[in-house]
Amino acid sequence: MSGLSRAWEDGMFRTLVKTDALAVKDKTVTVRYFELRTLRGARRYSAEILLAPGDRIILDDDSVQNLEARTACLVPATLDSRMLSRPTAA
Repeated sequence: MSGLSRAWEDGMFRTLVKTDALAVKDKTVTVRYFELRTLRGARRYSAEILLAPGDRIILDDDSVQNLEARTACLVPATLDSRMLSRPTAA
């Protein structure tokens, strides 16, 4: 990533601080981590997990480290759950 990107969203600045690729079995999931500054100046962090085009999960927390830990647990469980919920061919 060359530099930081900023976006204005719902009254807060959102800055991309990190991107990552999480490999789960035969699939690679893109994760983007953002820092958000609230109107009061507080810092919050969010992770945007791109499971498929148009299919994403957003997590919020107080630190990027917490988000990384939550993402590492959530993504494999989510992918397994969605695979189990698909109809099987008869």
